[in-house]
Amino acid sequence: MKQLLAGLLFFFIYGDVYAQKDVPVIIIISDQLRYDAIGKYTPHIDQLRADGVSFGRAYCASPICVPSRAAFFTGRYPNHNGCLINGWEGDEKKFGEVRSGTPSVYSVMSSHWDSRHVGKQHFFTHDKIDTSAGTVWITQPDYKKWLKEHGIKPPGGRQFTGMAPELVSGGQTRTKRYTLPVYEAYEPGLAWYIDEFFGNRAVDVIRGHEGKKPLLLNLMFLSPHPPYNIPEPYFSKFKKEDLPIPDNVGQWYPGQSPLQLFNLPGFMGSRYSRADWEGIWPKYFGLVSLMDDEVGKVIAALKQKGIYDKALIIFTADHGEMLGAHSLWQKMCMYEESSHVPLIIKFPSGVRGGVRTVDSLVSLVDVWPTLMDYLEIKANDSTDGVSLMPLVAGKAQRRAPVYIQYDGNGGYGNNQRCIVDGRYKLIMDTFKGEIFMELYDVLKDPQEKENLIAGGGYEGKVRELLAKLRAHMRETGDLLTFRDDVYEHFLAHYTKKEQKGGEGD
Repeated sequence: MKQLLAGLLFFFIYGDVYAQKDVPVIIIISDQLRYDAIGKYTPHIDQLRADGVSFGRAYCASPICVPSRAAFFTGRYPNHNGCLINGWEGDEKKFGEVRSGTPSVYSVMSSHWDSRHVGKQHFFTHDKIDTSAGTVWITQPDYKKWLKEHGIKPPGGRQFTGMAPELVSGGQTRTKRYTLPVYEAYEPGLAWYIDEFFGNRAVDVIRGHEGKKPLLLNLMFLSPHPPYNIPEPYFSKFKKEDLPIPDNVGQWYPGQSPLQLFNLPGFMGSRYSRADWEGIWPKYFGLVSLMDDEVGKVIAALKQKGIYDKALIIFTADHGEMLGAHSLWQKMCMYEESSHVPLIIKFPSGVRGGVRTVDSLVSLVDVWPTLMDYLEIKANDSTDGVSLMPLVAGKAQRRAPVYIQYDGNGGYGNNQRCIVDGRYKLIMDTFKGEIFMELYDVLKDPQEKENLIAGGGYEGKVRELLAKLRAHMRETGDLLTFRDDVYEHFLAHYTKKEQKGGEGD
């Protein structure tokens, strides 16, 4: 009865939804995949890129799992859809849910498509859409139940975690355990690994599809998200000699925000040396390779079923991974390694458009309006994104700046705001009222080694970007505000000694 009522509710809310194209839609999201990991060690994803359009400057809306996926599936920035954090912490769970009645890929498309979700479930809504009629879900509990039935231990465990501080409600600090970049082979083997399970279930869905409705498959892989409890042959697949690490790994730059040391990435990441990261990188790429092979398995199943050429396939990641860049670990910050993500869209044969690569600035909130545009979906919907179809056709498109925000992991706090406009990125990092500012030319300095904000000559650009960011925050109802003289206050407290990383006794 509850499922029937939920279905009727969706009909009344989205009853005027229709689609004119019966196109299979496959959405594949990797977890914590760096934008620069695609290429030499990802042949299957690289083939997908060759068959489609690759967006070289795509950014997530929030560098944390749940808010990023909420923005992706709704086409709305976190402030607008209401999902700001992962929301594991007590009373703040409300900040981890999409607001009631917000349209999404699931709610809008499940009436016309055979909607399936396989993999990690980190799209949480106040409407509890994952328990409503319309989509068949295969998620983490199904995997754990399957392992339990066979007496097999899941990957991970306490030995892969360490203590870290977490700010809650912007004012209280609590201790939490989070994954560390430690690694160990997963002894039960690949057959029992989580993404092997999800890859196999996705293949089952494709092979079992009857074709009465076009297939909508949302496939969410965990890899290369830690823990690095990795099955062979992937655990030993790469050596440090195979993976020369970037210059900014294991380095803390004078102009980067010291407030990151109060946040998980800096608190945990700063304890590891460049030599440590040289040993960690091969394990991360082992998981990247594992995930790529699972993608290859799914592509093969689509081809065997005869729907690969007919399908619209989207591949992306919810966010990236610092992996030691700026001496930081995991994501939860605005640097390129954390917020810049891969985005590939393969269109049905013959309709790819005029380009293979798009270098224009785009956001993951643009994917939903692109779907609505290409599939000719009509719905009572609003979006913060713009359709990417003009760019796919090779037309010039001046996009508004991309905005990124972070408001905490399990609890609300450690807020950060970011605007990327053209070649420049402005970052506003906060901790309990303190604010640190960073400005980077990400085209000239992609590793973000030089904070331009205090070097002179960029005052006009800073004020321009700050004004745009403030306007966006006001328009979206941001809970965070900046003091009127935030730029002047920062400059007054930013000394040359601090810029050079002054030595202690």
